[in-house]
Amino acid sequence: MTLSLVVRDGARFGVVATSSSPAVFARVAHLRPGVGAATSQNITDPTLGTSLLEGLADHGDAARALTDVTGAPRNAKTVDYRQLTVLGRSGAGFAHSGARTLGTYGSATADGAVAAGNMLSGQHIPRVLLDAFAEATGELEERLLAALKAAVAAGGEEGPVYSAGLAVVADVDWRVTDLRVDWADEPVDRLGELLAVWLPQRDDYVRRGLDPAASPSYGVPGDL
Repeated sequence: MTLSLVVRDGARFGVVATSSSPAVFARVAHLRPGVGAATSQNITDPTLGTSLLEGLADHGDAARALTDVTGAPRNAKTVDYRQLTVLGRSGAGFAHSGARTLGTYGSATADGAVAAGNMLSGQHIPRVLLDAFAEATGELEERLLAALKAAVAAGGEEGPVYSAGLAVVADVDWRVTDLRVDWADEPVDRLGELLAVWLPQRDDYVRRGLDPAASPSYGVPGDL
């Protein structure tokens, strides 16, 4: 019940996703600065996303990280229910869709990107995500959102979606962008509204984290 895209852009990693389930991004998206990004979806086990990132941090091989997680004895009874993606510091992304993935499902990979979804209107949707991202312009966040909108317009999930999220990690130890719509009738549009508010302020909030004395004014009553 989830559609997601994971990308690498230089030293940055980004994830965007939407779902018919509430609060999808709290469970699905996993990113670590300087390491990589992953998603754990379908009948979701969020710990698998953590395990994928741990593998990337250890050896940097996305294919190996995915094989280690899907082949781990502790996951043997559940791996057929899982849909996973992973992307490291170089090369293509990788995806796993277990035999019990829900509905129409699929994935697509490219250098620096991987997309996957389940309960889709068609198997072409992950490729739409990749192609739309490659054609988009602007900030990484804007390109991620443009890709998600294109995939939804092309049919997206088979039914309506109610939650969406978008996150980016860069060269600091936190998500420089972390936006979520946890329950709404038009979550992708709402995500776009959030991004329009957030993006002009993003770099200022990074400065506030690194050097509060030199950061811009908050512009609120009582701010000196």
